[in-house]
Amino acid sequence: MPTKEVKSEITGKVWKIETKPGDHVEEEDPILILESMKMEIPVSAPADCRVVEILVAEEDPVAEGQVVAIVELD
Repeated sequence: MPTKEVKSEITGKVWKIETKPGDHVEEEDPILILESMKMEIPVSAPADCRVVEILVAEEDPVAEGQVVAIVELD
């Protein structure tokens, strides 16, 4: 199965991780939630997929364009 990198679209901090490796998620389901400027911004699944790896932990700083997860497309 092909894999895809999931990247952050903003600079912020990881507020909450919503999934774990092995979880199946549908397109647009949140993988994790970032906090930036007192706002919660979800990082969503790009398609129906399985989470392979989460590359950040809660409270980690995240840069715009940083890879935060790897998913395997269904």
